Amino acid sequence: MKSMGDAKLDIKLNIVGKTYSMRIDPAKEEVYRLAEREVNRYVTKFQQKRIDGYGVQDYLAVVALQLAMSNIRLAQDREVGDEDLKRIAQLSEQLEEYLSK
Repeated sequence: MKSMGDAKLDIKLNIVGKTYSMRIDPAKEEVYRLAEREVNRYVTKFQQKRIDGYGVQDYLAVVALQLAMSNIRLAQDREVGDEDLKRIAQLSEQLEEYLSK
């Protein structure tokens, strides 16, 4: 038996003119809708450049590459942040040791 928390929401997303039906967690609908808009915005931006020989699939591939690069940059930024936090913790420990002498 499913609880109310297990309820799924049926939505339709339109990506570059094609509709995709999905069954999602209702709490995540906004994220899906924002992602839909972001992909369509990127595709439109690249289509305006009118690259010879490029079709919708090519533009989608470029968008996937752009979004993957953004995701990697965010992950790398977090890693640098984590290293900074570790260094601050080390300095804090050293300072505590010095002050306790």
